[in-house]
Amino acid sequence: MLTRLPRLGLSLPRLLRNHPVRFVSQSKPSGAAGVAAVTELHPPAEKSDHGEVSPYVKNPDYHGFSDDPVVDEWNMRVGFFFGISVALVIGGAFIHYLPDHGMREWARREAERVIVQREQEGVPLLSEYYYDPNKIVVPGSGEE
Repeated sequence: MLTRLPRLGLSLPRLLRNHPVRFVSQSKPSGAAGVAAVTELHPPAEKSDHGEVSPYVKNPDYHGFSDDPVVDEWNMRVGFFFGISVALVIGGAFIHYLPDHGMREWARREAERVIVQREQEGVPLLSEYYYDPNKIVVPGSGEE
């Protein structure tokens, strides 16, 4: 989750830049009124007659999938169901059934098999020699 944090860094200034903020002037008023001047950082959007309405005005619970509120909510629910529930279940099963790449399970089974074999043969489980000294061919003193 923390690996996604740097990606937010690129969009964070954009998100903070467009908030409507009001600044109050602390300087002495130049007019006859003795009231502090209040200015808008961003002027309000101008009204136009083109008839376009923000989806948030028509549907306060707008999720960004569709302009129709019923379709928008349905698509949101389906998207979250497949994106979260199915991804967690199928993803968890996939990770659980991945092959043993570290060969830890195989090494354990092989060690148990060797222990049983050596106990049946009556040989000590561990030897002081890594290799069988009878099978090592050592060159003579005159040979190289």
